Amino acid sequence: MKLKIITFDYYTKILYLMKRYLFLLIFVVTLIYSCEKRKIKEQKPTLIVGIVVDQMRFDYLTKYVDRYSEHGFKKLLNQGFSLTNAHYNHLGTYTAVGHASIYTGTTPSDHGIIGNNWYDKYLKKSIYCVDDSNYNSIGTLSSSGEKSPKRLVTTTITDQVRLGQNMRGKSIGIAIKDRSSVLPAGHTATGAYWYEGKDENKWITSSYYMNQLPKWVIDFNSTNKADEYLSKPWNTLYPIESYVQSLADDNPYEGTFKGETSPTFPHDLPALRKKNGNFDLIKDTPFGNDLTLDFAKAAIKGEHLGKNNAIDFLALSFSSTDYVGHQYGTDAIEIEDTYLRLDQNIADLFTFLDQEVGIGKYTIFLSADHGASQVPSYLQSLKIPAPYFKSKKFKKYLTEISMKHFGDQNLVENISNFQIFLNKEKIKKLKLNLDAVANVFAQEALLFDGVYRTVTSKILQTAEFNSGILEKVQHGYNQKLSGDVVIIPTPGTISRGKTGTTHGSAYSYDTHVPILFYGAGIKNGFSHKNYNVRDIAPTLATLLGVELTNGNSGRVIEEVLE
Repeated sequence: MKLKIITFDYYTKILYLMKRYLFLLIFVVTLIYSCEKRKIKEQKPTLIVGIVVDQMRFDYLTKYVDRYSEHGFKKLLNQGFSLTNAHYNHLGTYTAVGHASIYTGTTPSDHGIIGNNWYDKYLKKSIYCVDDSNYNSIGTLSSSGEKSPKRLVTTTITDQVRLGQNMRGKSIGIAIKDRSSVLPAGHTATGAYWYEGKDENKWITSSYYMNQLPKWVIDFNSTNKADEYLSKPWNTLYPIESYVQSLADDNPYEGTFKGETSPTFPHDLPALRKKNGNFDLIKDTPFGNDLTLDFAKAAIKGEHLGKNNAIDFLALSFSSTDYVGHQYGTDAIEIEDTYLRLDQNIADLFTFLDQEVGIGKYTIFLSADHGASQVPSYLQSLKIPAPYFKSKKFKKYLTEISMKHFGDQNLVENISNFQIFLNKEKIKKLKLNLDAVANVFAQEALLFDGVYRTVTSKILQTAEFNSGILEKVQHGYNQKLSGDVVIIPTPGTISRGKTGTTHGSAYSYDTHVPILFYGAGIKNGFSHKNYNVRDIAPTLATLLGVELTNGNSGRVIEEVLE
């Protein structure tokens, strides 16, 4: 029997072959892993959830961040992508304008929504952004459902998602306010719903979308959720002494409900209902957001959103933050409490989406339709300039100017949204030059207390501004719809009573809002670069591989996307 002598070269060959096949195995495993990873990254979400928080200043994120849970706003901040320097780049920071700009990817100069209400110089009357008597109310006997998006002249990202899928997939708008539901849902929406309070307590819609309410809406309306929320007082979520980021509970800068003697906790909602519109009262409390979320959950289940073999879109707007802000201002315990409760709503929504749609199968963006000014009377107490604009005196002043320069007191036809609409028929009859008349009013208006700048429509049509507040004025000016002279108030100025606050200017407290992205196709991180709210829509279009909105003037936020 011969013994085979195994040489050193033999062992070397075996080791060489083992290393070779091991390298090949590692290569194949790595290739498979990379392909699967790329497949996961390239997988499009089945549901987009757009969240707009009405009247949310950017600093509400940072001011209360230590009080937020890890599963609400902080989840968006820590696991999503945050833009810290995002602004509206137009004048007219109102609810309808903000929602329209987010979803169309452009500004009022293009999309045609220049206010919540505005003066129609052709019809010679004030109009509301979504009123449309061509359609009937569905779900109520009132006229509250006679709405449509007809005044929105461009497409929305919700339209483009449906168009890009040959009208497969659903797009649904939900908000307490009709305009906050109708405009984001777009022209091709499968549904848009808003809340009818008063003595009805129903979510309703328009015949623009359907001829009858779906069964899931009828079922939800029968649950009487709002009555549950209004059956107990509104007290603070946490001990009131922990609200150190807010002014004292009883201060002179807050408004009150009818029937209250002071703006203090607890607010006795059951006792206040009768004098405050019954079910309408829920809008002015954080529980309006609870009700909105309840209805949104019912919609996701009832419409099987995220499970329709196509990309669905839920346009969700939380309106109660705006109502609370208007009444109490930006520094009240009520506003802090409302945002702490909204944080819980956001966390609740995340949990629901994970269970109902699936982790990694949805994408969320969150922004706001505008910010808000701090209460001028509070700023004045700190010796910070913040005038109140006296609208009635201004109207009287312009009448005097009209008479002084032109011998006729009726050359101003309308004053609204800080715009002057001139009476062109009267000017023509007096054989005056329209541009010359506009220049006189623009110059004279500068002498009125609270007016900081003025600009005529002629200048906005012929000059181009690339920075500063006049650039924002130009983006907010619509040649077909806007007035002949635009008034720019002094910073910090608002037109209302001494309590509470409002919005509408082109200053940072009204334009600086959060923009947060989270979910499928979204990176984790943040950016301090300057972006505009109109950039949200083209970013989503790129993520989903659909065409841009037909009026788009925004840019893709490349940093956000995987």
